[in-house]
Amino acid sequence: MHAGAATDSAAGAVRLARVESVPLDLAAHLAAVEDDTAGAISTFIGRVRDHDPHASAPVVALEYSAHPDASAALRGIAERAAAGTRAVVAVSHRVGTLQVGDLAVVIAVAAPHRDEAFTVCRAVIETIKLELPVWKRQHAADGSAQWQGLGG
Repeated sequence: MHAGAATDSAAGAVRLARVESVPLDLAAHLAAVEDDTAGAISTFIGRVRDHDPHASAPVVALEYSAHPDASAALRGIAERAAAGTRAVVAVSHRVGTLQVGDLAVVIAVAAPHRDEAFTVCRAVIETIKLELPVWKRQHAADGSAQWQGLGG
């Protein structure tokens, strides 16, 4: 446990920020934000789903690729979201080929109160979608594939 580790320092508030090719682990993210001062933990899990309004057939896989600086960008996103709060953040985005049901994004945010945890968690995922240099190629059951823009 990290007794009293919650901090107003945005850099110290980010305990984990990774873009990686291995399966993501919610338990590891929860452990990273464990803090005796936290009365709330908010999580977000982004999973690969079997459909998309832009796909020509059912989705069978997503292929994520990232800019080499994506982990640093992810850390910056989390730092900005936590700035001025007592929240601590753990966030990861997966790259490589993911099947339906695989986890693409995991975020855990601990804070003294629920509103702060929810607010920071939502800010992290919304900013990832807009700014993180990660691209996805969606593969459909009919063999078609389609690239989709910036973010996860």
